[in-house]
Amino acid sequence: MNTTRRSFLTTAGAFAASALAGPALAQDVINDILGSSRRGNWNDTFDARASEGGKVASTLPIFSPQTVSYLETAIGQYQNIVAQGGWPVVPATKKLQLGVEDADVQSLRQRLMISGDLSQQAGISPAFDTYVDAAVKRFQARHGLPSDGVLGKYSYAAMNVSAPVRLGQLETNLVRLRTMSGDLGNRYVMVNIPAAQIEAVENGRVVLRHTAIVGKIDRQTPILNSKINEVIINPYWNAPESIVKKDIIPLMRKNPQYLTENNIRLLAPDGSEVDPATIDWSTEDAMKYRFRQDPGKINAMASVKINFPNPHAVYMHDTPQQSLFSKLMRFDSSGCVRVQNVRDLVTWLLKNTDGWNRQRFEQTIKTGESTPVQLADPVPVYFTYISAWSTGDGVVHFRDDVYARDGVDELKISSAL
Repeated sequence: MNTTRRSFLTTAGAFAASALAGPALAQDVINDILGSSRRGNWNDTFDARASEGGKVASTLPIFSPQTVSYLETAIGQYQNIVAQGGWPVVPATKKLQLGVEDADVQSLRQRLMISGDLSQQAGISPAFDTYVDAAVKRFQARHGLPSDGVLGKYSYAAMNVSAPVRLGQLETNLVRLRTMSGDLGNRYVMVNIPAAQIEAVENGRVVLRHTAIVGKIDRQTPILNSKINEVIINPYWNAPESIVKKDIIPLMRKNPQYLTENNIRLLAPDGSEVDPATIDWSTEDAMKYRFRQDPGKINAMASVKINFPNPHAVYMHDTPQQSLFSKLMRFDSSGCVRVQNVRDLVTWLLKNTDGWNRQRFEQTIKTGESTPVQLADPVPVYFTYISAWSTGDGVVHFRDDVYARDGVDELKISSAL
């Protein structure tokens, strides 16, 4: 264990002991920290490491042997944290931010020290100063939250997950990562469902990272392995049966012009177009027809669709609803994956396909014509469920277990890969 981590754990033990021994001893411990001669060199020991983002961002792929090694180290650290009593609960009763002076900041400081976000040299006080601000931002970045330094609903929720639960997350995800740390290909795409994030990896480093929209809890994005073999520019959208039944038919009952307004055509099994006015929308008779949306700006896939063979009929795509990418909880799709800045990803996917540079790609979008492009060099794609990992240097990432899979039998997860 390195010196910094040992000092964090020593502090945690001291806090736990002082709480049992009474307020007088607790104050003695606090005074010792505040009066420590090691409080100097603050900029060298903290700010460079924990400034907003800091070393939390990394080009290290989640799927890599180094990540497995870092996660094993993190498990040892969290086992020690748990053994020494974990961390205190921070009262989620008010908004804490830079400039606030409140007794709850003392618990916040303890919590951040034990998890390694705040140096113990910061001391214990009720002041939410610039050091606490930077530490909160670091904590938020590690948990996939907006790094604004303000303690609100989601930050409190992440902060008050107990140390034993976090340790269990790390142990569960170590099994998952070990199964995926082999030869995944020189170039590959990884979709991490709990993080709602995509990594494009080349030569062992992340070259592109994209925010994603993944499946709702009741329409989950599946775990799968495949190869991206096709990109369709200006795609037609064929509505899945689940969306026809759950969404489109109810909408048609409310607004008979819904299909026309959204450029969706009703096609019979023989390919002929059917007038929506001839359908009895009070029933589910429409389920026997195909619902196909024309290419265009309001198309559900917008400019591009990324295809790969899979039994779930899911794919990756653009979206006209760009505002969804700014949401904190990005679990809004029916199982497919929407990609922010998808044109960057497609350009990267097509770079080994002759004649398809960014300029031609953009010009083809402007034509409005549906244009399928086969990749000369299919790129492996992995849809996975990683809710905890480490990128080293004491940085441990956690995400919400949105599909409640962290408690299930790992053999079931492995068999789905």
